[in-house]
Amino acid sequence: QVQLVESGGGLVQPGGSLRLSCAASGSIFNIMGVTWYRQVPGQQRELVANMFSGGTTVYVDAVKGRFTLSRDNAGNTAYLQMNSLKPEDTAIYYCNVHIGSGIWGRGTQVTVSS
Repeated sequence: QVQLVESGGGLVQPGGSLRLSCAASGSIFNIMGVTWYRQVPGQQRELVANMFSGGTTVYVDAVKGRFTLSRDNAGNTAYLQMNSLKPEDTAIYYCNVHIGSGIWGRGTQVTVSS
């Protein structure tokens, strides 16, 4: 079974940057796409960005121009580069792969605060 582990979160000041990683138990990202979500506790999960297996990326308006998706050449890690972070970006960030009913990690906390 494929497993995902998110990492790279932390506390940053507004305007700062973070790079989140989504490590998979296998080289799957050259075959499968990856979707990033975020969720504030007590609120509904929201879509952030998506990379298709061919490398095409899409972003929601809230992060467009600030966030960038990528993956390593081996296909075992997907990345979400987050620049110009805002306090409203504070959330738990999750990656998801559409295998079966969907594979999720435990998430990584991003806090943007001065």
